[in-house]
Amino acid sequence: MAWPSIFQRGALLSQFSHHHVVVFLLTFFSYSLLHASRKTFSNVKVSISEQWTPSAFNKSIELPVEIWSSNHLFPSAEEATLFLGTLDTIFLFSYAVGLFISGIVGDRLNLRWVLSFGMCSSALVVFVFGTLTEWLHFYNKGLYCSLWIVNGLLQSTGWPCVVAVMGNWFGKAGRGVVFGLWSACASVGNILGACLASSVLQYGYEYAFLVTAAVQFAGGIIIFFGLLVSPEEIGLPGIEAEENFEDDSHRPLISGAENEDEAEPNYSIQEDKTITQVKAISFYQACCLPGVIAYSLAYACLKLVNYSFFFWLPFYLSNNFGWKEAEADKLSIWYDVGGIVGGTLQGFISDVLQKRAPVLALSLLLAVGSLVGYSRSPNDKSINALLMAVTGFFIGGPSNMISSAISADLGRQELIQGSTEALATVTGIVDGTGSIGAAVGQYLVSLIQDSLGWMWVFYFFILMTSCTILFISPLIVREICYLMQRREARILSG
Repeated sequence: MAWPSIFQRGALLSQFSHHHVVVFLLTFFSYSLLHASRKTFSNVKVSISEQWTPSAFNKSIELPVEIWSSNHLFPSAEEATLFLGTLDTIFLFSYAVGLFISGIVGDRLNLRWVLSFGMCSSALVVFVFGTLTEWLHFYNKGLYCSLWIVNGLLQSTGWPCVVAVMGNWFGKAGRGVVFGLWSACASVGNILGACLASSVLQYGYEYAFLVTAAVQFAGGIIIFFGLLVSPEEIGLPGIEAEENFEDDSHRPLISGAENEDEAEPNYSIQEDKTITQVKAISFYQACCLPGVIAYSLAYACLKLVNYSFFFWLPFYLSNNFGWKEAEADKLSIWYDVGGIVGGTLQGFISDVLQKRAPVLALSLLLAVGSLVGYSRSPNDKSINALLMAVTGFFIGGPSNMISSAISADLGRQELIQGSTEALATVTGIVDGTGSIGAAVGQYLVSLIQDSLGWMWVFYFFILMTSCTILFISPLIVREICYLMQRREARILSG
């Protein structure tokens, strides 16, 4: 009976392949552009710090006193660095709050409108923050904080919307590898942001913000006119019609059902017409879904580590090894390259196993070792890049999988079968909780580094990675037991 269903599903997918490719690319590059504008800030921290503490350049009597005073926000580079860490924390806290709100809004309004508005508005805020204030020579800590709070709220519209759109178009079959490849959008955005920033940094850090903001604004316009939110918009059957063709081996991965025969009836298409009149799931109901809280807490720890590399890696390379800022920006790309390969390969393996948690557990255990190795990297760019890529593979890969494929699994499990309006809410909860952890982490990183040094920062990362494993340990045990039982059943039946 499996063969007809496979052929039917294949015919269905081939019929919509053009639309799938367009949706994949539009959502991919829309979030890449959002991440590129964030990466710009982390890539120009050294330049901004020098601009805000220009005492080193005040040795010449030719420099007017009023210009020096207007730029002199901080008496030392250490205080400027601490403020930069505070801005990261402010951004992530507002981003986290915005994710909880954007997920709910995205399930109730047109996802295309929400995403386009967030991209265009955020681009304007980034332009004002990094470019306009420098052109006007207006430096104010309160203004910087206010703008970054607004930017965090606006950028939070991105991830819940793009994951929900992808979840509407791509079903359970192959979701791990598809979402694993697609979730590289964040890493591609980091690479794009690093390249754009380093290419114009010689003219001033304000031009790095200008270029990324302009590209992001243009991307928002393209999304508004070109993105199809779901197959139903053009009269095509939805994902649930496709998933009806799948056999019971493709059940939602976070299901706790031990008996496959008992779980099978949950996968029949509803015979009534209520599927076209779905009511959006509430925030409380989304939190109560199996696996949501566990993965949210785990992601809070893991995103703390991943975003610490995102925000601080170029600064660490310049500060710890004395490398030039532009060189450090380009070298930091290798962390994202490792994350791209890791997310795709681990997603593929989880599709083969039909379980995600065991793959995550193994990768995170190896991540602890990679953190120990990278913390002891010598002052050699080639070795550093290699260790950086390995670290990105074992940390960025699981982070991409939780935020994309697993979030889509959680938002489409059997308890809410038929409710497409759960995807953005669940994604917002997982990513929002992760962003809270990341927000706290950025401030702690700056404090630990200032008080104890970079080695203790890496010890902190190892602790958080271990906590990630701890939070999903019940799911790991349950899914490993399921895999063992399935293997025994196949041996007995063979």
